[in-house]
Amino acid sequence: MPAITTLRAMSSALRNREISSVELTEEHLANIAKDETNSFITVAKERALEQANQAQRRREQGEHHPLLGVPLAHKDIFCTQGLATTCGSRMLANFIAPYDAHVVTRLNQAGMVTIGKTNMDEFAMGSSNESSHFGPVSNPWNTDTVPGGSSGGSAAAVAAGLVTCATGTDTGGSIRQPAALCGITGLKPTYGRISRYGMIAFASSLDQAGTMTCDAEDAALMLSAMAGFDDKDSTSAQRQDAWLADLAEHGIPKLNRSLKIGLPKEYYADLSNGGAIEAVQETLAEQGHKLVDVSLPHTQAAIPAYYVIAGAEASTNLSRYDGVRFGHRCENPQSLNDLYTRSRSEGFGDEVKRRILTGTYTLSVGYFDAYYIKAQQIRRLIADDFSKAFADVDVLLTPTSPTPAFRKGQLSSDPIAMYQQDLYTVPTSLAGLPALSMPCGFVNGLPIGAQLIAPAFREDVLLGLAAAYQQHSDWHLQRPNGVRVSQEWEA
Repeated sequence: MPAITTLRAMSSALRNREISSVELTEEHLANIAKDETNSFITVAKERALEQANQAQRRREQGEHHPLLGVPLAHKDIFCTQGLATTCGSRMLANFIAPYDAHVVTRLNQAGMVTIGKTNMDEFAMGSSNESSHFGPVSNPWNTDTVPGGSSGGSAAAVAAGLVTCATGTDTGGSIRQPAALCGITGLKPTYGRISRYGMIAFASSLDQAGTMTCDAEDAALMLSAMAGFDDKDSTSAQRQDAWLADLAEHGIPKLNRSLKIGLPKEYYADLSNGGAIEAVQETLAEQGHKLVDVSLPHTQAAIPAYYVIAGAEASTNLSRYDGVRFGHRCENPQSLNDLYTRSRSEGFGDEVKRRILTGTYTLSVGYFDAYYIKAQQIRRLIADDFSKAFADVDVLLTPTSPTPAFRKGQLSSDPIAMYQQDLYTVPTSLAGLPALSMPCGFVNGLPIGAQLIAPAFREDVLLGLAAAYQQHSDWHLQRPNGVRVSQEWEA
């Protein structure tokens, strides 16, 4: 078995019986046992081996789903029946969900093997994976640096070759930013494309599940299993996209025409490391695509609007953690008020408390109109900016993150500087649009990413363009210490 391979190569090896699912799972467990990045909170050894045995029996009975028997990791924000779901918080350190999230159910149905649950910023609030109750995650490219957040554990696990694929969630960039900082491909689908049922809520109007993989082809394969209507989620989109149904069998549909690609000037104004993005532009131009300048004039208002809206929704969603029904409960409370106060004070970390307090403030009488309503109005303006841009172009190309991975602790004492790491990803989340980050180069030995943004429910355009680019580049195949991803199975 090669050190690192693609999801498709692994699937092919299982189909051709070059390796069994049990052997593959045991290899994964052995590699995770040696991990030094702190990517995992829970390793589900017994469950994984049981699922691997079930997958083998299904193959022997004639099933041939491409994901059958392939191990994956779930971000520890997805409920998994009988397995701890902590959300990276002391508040849920001992919580075991009585049901599976919709995403988990669908991937189980496809026959995937849950190898474990990955580390994350507490309640998905963070851009560095330093706020986890279970300790920070290290970037495998340089363990003194952060992997990004909040899906930092999933990103680091894929980059380090511990798994070929992992689930993530993206509220303001939590798939795309860590994907860029770890040199992998991260896809945030359109809001509503994947059910939020069983995904522990941070900001309900923004949260969306997605994929973290080596490349666009693997992302498409995962998306094909994860997407679909769910009547348990009122925001789930009921759509019939033929290309999505064909992904598992036929792969990403090839682009049948040249695209018009917009370059938002606001995303390039303060870019200090633009050489890699310019190289992406040149490659896409050589493939026959036309690049034009566009404007998204309300981009600079996105960060303050996002942190008002997300904080307000977090304040509401996290009010359920009161020390009574589930979650952390303080010892020997003296009164009901003492129970609430100490349970929440002990159970939540500093960043979560900060967002709950600011969110509660913006929802309070006298400030609701000045902050929350105003932020929602700005959100509409940002969505309108994208609509106007997509009237003239097919897709947008931007940087994913302002910087490569920064050192641990570098921004911990400056929340505003930390929030600015989401500068290029937050606008897309506010508009509910699909976006993909793909590796495009290195700065000082650390990977950086390019972001593609498409109109709602046009993940086919994102995946098609990313796959075409990755056929003419090898950034997505590079891993720490000179290791390369093998696109073919090597026994």
